[in-house]
Amino acid sequence: MFSKISRLSAAIAACVLAPSLAFAHTGIGQTVGFVHGFTHPALGVDHVLAMVLVGVLAWQLGGRALWLVPTSFVSVMAVGGALGMMGISVPFVEAGIAFSVIILGAVVALGIRAPVAIAAGVAGLFAIFHGYAHGSEMPAAAGGIVYAAGFMLATAALHIAGIALGYLIGKQGAIVMRSAGGIAAVAGVGLLTGLI
Repeated sequence: MFSKISRLSAAIAACVLAPSLAFAHTGIGQTVGFVHGFTHPALGVDHVLAMVLVGVLAWQLGGRALWLVPTSFVSVMAVGGALGMMGISVPFVEAGIAFSVIILGAVVALGIRAPVAIAAGVAGLFAIFHGYAHGSEMPAAAGGIVYAAGFMLATAALHIAGIALGYLIGKQGAIVMRSAGGIAAVAGVGLLTGLI
């Protein structure tokens, strides 16, 4: 079992320690069309961690949470994206994104079994920041809708990957799940402090 924990830790550390991946933010990269919208969430380690953690949390809660928590995130992310596209200011976007990784990682690590409505609400709150970060880069032209469809579909895919990862990690036991959540939370602290 130790070798499985070591491999998982090494894989997560490799992602976290690759700062060149953390470029899914305002002003960086091309922002035109479906493909760019689809790849945008996958290019930032902060977004990937948060979205996968939403899926892992949904798996941990089970039942209606499997679809309700990710759906809440994607739906509210669209609202955040619209705010970003309209230029409406949302404060503390970068901190909100970092805190999403910290808090979701801690919830997974501690195995907190919140009611589904609270989990969906927390996911929705964090989705505003992630959506805003993506939406502020959306092109103002009609291509923005196609771009938005791309980043929403990619987000849903990352949630599904998180559900699958939760299932796989869950089969390894609680200590592996707690370790993965803990590593993600520490990565969130690195994002918040600018070390990552």
